Amino acid sequence: MDLYEYQAKHLFDMHGVPVVPGAVCETPDAARIAARRIGGTVVVKAQVKTGGRGKAGGVKLAANEDEAWDRAGDILGMDIKGHTVHKVLVTQAAEIAEEYYVSFLLDRANRSFLAMASVEGGVEIEQVAKENPDALAMIRVDALEGCTPEKAQEIVTAARFPAEVADQVEAVLLKLWDVLVNEDATLVEVNPLVKTADGRVLALDGKVTLDENAHFRHASHADLVDVAATDPIELRAKAFDLNYVKLDGEVGIIGNGAGLVMSTLDVVAYAGEEFGGVRPANFLDIGGGASAEVMSNGLDIVLTDPAVRSVFVNVFGGITSCVEVANGVKFAIRMLQEAGKPVDKPIVCRIDGNRADEGRAILVEAAIPGVELVETMDEAARRVAELAAAAGK
Repeated sequence: MDLYEYQAKHLFDMHGVPVVPGAVCETPDAARIAARRIGGTVVVKAQVKTGGRGKAGGVKLAANEDEAWDRAGDILGMDIKGHTVHKVLVTQAAEIAEEYYVSFLLDRANRSFLAMASVEGGVEIEQVAKENPDALAMIRVDALEGCTPEKAQEIVTAARFPAEVADQVEAVLLKLWDVLVNEDATLVEVNPLVKTADGRVLALDGKVTLDENAHFRHASHADLVDVAATDPIELRAKAFDLNYVKLDGEVGIIGNGAGLVMSTLDVVAYAGEEFGGVRPANFLDIGGGASAEVMSNGLDIVLTDPAVRSVFVNVFGGITSCVEVANGVKFAIRMLQEAGKPVDKPIVCRIDGNRADEGRAILVEAAIPGVELVETMDEAARRVAELAAAAGK
């Protein structure tokens, strides 16, 4: 889960990373009040989960409270790379002498963590890596050993931080490591980390990605979920404990197992090219057990999406036999009908694996209107794409 800047800086502050205090505002009037309380020149910053805010006009200076009202009005409602701005962060402007970059991230390929640091902050780190790779230090951090004072010193030395800020940057790195470990994050980043005119080192911006698999250890992380900005279908899926991700397509996907669902997305997208670019509408993994209730919830979630024109149920019976899968599909449709939610979109089913022949026979015998049984995944993908295309005409 990616955090907004204000949320990231709140975690930074909790763990002792020096930040500039600010106020989150949803209206120009609130921004005016915040600027009056802060006093002096303030920065009004769009809160969106994407980079490039400054280039898009989402970060503006305001010399007084009236200007803060104007700037907030300019920024709120903006579209920045597909993200609508609903909140701004109003903070005191800092007198910046130098800008740096520091981060820790999970390096899955090497089964460790990676520290990155540069004295060329304030721009996208990808740009620094491309144009001046020698300016970016990348230091491996052992997951068990962690970022020790010696490791922090190694990072600072490798990145060639000025001697006058070296101690402060080392302290920031140690605190950022605390954030990474204690909050179960996979990324903590500060860009820019600045040296102010009076010699202080501050985190002016912050980016944090939390590991959702560790949320059970952090009850407070539930407060960081932005319900207003989350797709309502995804929220319903989460309530059913289903692994769902909304996509921009027309074919609803239901499968058991992340690997199978990912493969299904690929074959549907490929088959959809023949029918004018039909694409998957979602990722939905119902897990290993395809019971009637789970299947019913899955179909309910997928059919809630008005963009869905057809549904592909692609299930492999492993521990759960295909007999249970077929009965799950049959009873799921019945349950939805009894709940006043009749299934009115075509459903293509492909089931394979344990007791596949018996499972297919159950669906054939049921002869459910609108439900087709196709033997192979490629054939089923083509058929469901064809149905989606026909429904769109």
